[in-house]
Amino acid sequence: MQNIRNIAVIAHVDHGKTTLVDGLLSQSGTFGEREQVDERVMDSNDLERERGITILSKNTAINYKGTKINIIDTPGHADFGGEVERVLKMVDGVLLLVDAQEGVMPQTKFVVKKALSFGIRPIVVVNKIDKPAAEPDRVVDEVFDLFVSMDATDSQLDFPVIYAAARDGYAVKNLNDEKKNLEPLFEAILEYVPLPSGSSDNPLQMQVFTLDYDNYVGKIGIARVFNGRVKKGENVMLAKSDGEKETGRISKLIGFMGLARTEIESAEAGDIVAIAGFNAVDVGDSIVCPNNPMPLDPMHLEEPTMSVYFAVNDSPLAGLEGKHVTANKIKDRLLKEMQTNIAMRCEEMGEGKFKVSGRGELQITILAENLRREGFEFSISRPEVIVKEENGVKTEPFEHLVIDTPQDFSGAIIEKLGKRKAEMKAMNPMSDGYTRLEFEIPARGLIGYRSEFLTDTKGEGVMNHSFLEFRAFSGGVESRKNGALISMENGEATGFSLFNIQERGVLFVAPQTKVYIGMVIGEHSRDNDLDVNPIKAKHLTNMRASGSDDAIKLVPPRELTLERALEWIEDDEILEVTPQNIRIRKKILEPNMRKRAKAK
Repeated sequence: MQNIRNIAVIAHVDHGKTTLVDGLLSQSGTFGEREQVDERVMDSNDLERERGITILSKNTAINYKGTKINIIDTPGHADFGGEVERVLKMVDGVLLLVDAQEGVMPQTKFVVKKALSFGIRPIVVVNKIDKPAAEPDRVVDEVFDLFVSMDATDSQLDFPVIYAAARDGYAVKNLNDEKKNLEPLFEAILEYVPLPSGSSDNPLQMQVFTLDYDNYVGKIGIARVFNGRVKKGENVMLAKSDGEKETGRISKLIGFMGLARTEIESAEAGDIVAIAGFNAVDVGDSIVCPNNPMPLDPMHLEEPTMSVYFAVNDSPLAGLEGKHVTANKIKDRLLKEMQTNIAMRCEEMGEGKFKVSGRGELQITILAENLRREGFEFSISRPEVIVKEENGVKTEPFEHLVIDTPQDFSGAIIEKLGKRKAEMKAMNPMSDGYTRLEFEIPARGLIGYRSEFLTDTKGEGVMNHSFLEFRAFSGGVESRKNGALISMENGEATGFSLFNIQERGVLFVAPQTKVYIGMVIGEHSRDNDLDVNPIKAKHLTNMRASGSDDAIKLVPPRELTLERALEWIEDDEILEVTPQNIRIRKKILEPNMRKRAKAK
């Protein structure tokens, strides 16, 4: 049997998982001397590189002293928690990364809880010890307290600790040791991560934990072999999680090494491989021996907590900028996404309208951003939380929210969140004049809060949240206070007109932007909507008047990103998304019709 170790790298967002995997790949000699390797090599998607976050869990493998180490890099953001949960079932050990300055964060708690429940004993890696404000000893104490609060066993509480600076490529067992390379971490993996259980002589048992798609071979399932051997071209049985069974042949068997995927002839217990040949394969399905089928327990997948409506764009400027604009194209693309992204759901809700549900705003805006870059044009409604009814009681998702803010701003934050039905659970002073606030808040209360929060903390606050549970519905939540500035004309915005309008609020458009009746061009400084004329030009005369020919000074418009715009809109507004622009518009464009609808 091969000498194998299977590990996952788990941590809160931005604590250095992908950078650490970079270091492990380069220092294990997996890459050839002449190979060109990018930074954060595991973040292969354009959006991941731009935002500096991992969105999809990805696996790689390295060879170290004759041992094959399969490594899975997982996302740290709460919206992608489902990915982490599945991955933990596939591994025998985890590297738990904690930032030496920030310490334990909400997503750290989420992933630790899952890892401990699977009986895994983590190797704690205190990363970024080179930061000036790093306090590694305090962080180790925090991790210990966290394990205790989560009822860890005695062996889990006796966790090994490695101190590292992944960016600089070194790790040490003790803070006073010489800082050379990542060898202490490799040795810790070999010493503390158990060998895979299972035997190559038993009947075949594999379980799929993530999906991929290839235009040539179709659906690809990435799976771990728990027992037995698997060979290319072999006849096997696919046992679905709902009990359905079908037999088929493995047309391709793919192994991982470094960043390369290579076709292999066979694999045995303990290894992680990709297989093709089944179109019906899904996450959680088992692949077993047809003569002696013993399916593994299906995986529990977390339910979506938020939904939006994707629809065909029907604004006056529809079809001018996008390549794919029809309902069929949008439907095909959304269904293709659902094949590999199992944390999301999609339902057709009538002609050209689709309800897409996911784990949070970020997950939905990432999908929308990908569609936009592929040339799609569509509209999105305001996010709504999914409300369930259990035993006649309405329940809604609640989030655990952690905020790090300069002390002076904590009062304003507590007041704002109170109006959004948040309950404060803890308030702890931190170093450098910061305070950490912890809340439990309905997911509805967080919609539209991030931009307000950044304004309140002058951009210095950090907020993180993770899903807690479904609880009884908590009544109405305060939403946006300001009204919208709405165009009452079709045409191009002029500088002269915008100069006069900017006294009324914040603009979203610049001169020469195309506008139409019912399009939102800015945020009103008061709480009511205001119809304005942004296309009025100055009447030219051959007389010069003192004072009236002064230069026009315009304040730069507020730039709309997808997240910002989606948080900002209210129920009577929708977002028009094209490859070139993001526009906000009212659902009912005609001003008189809008007033009538409101009066009802």
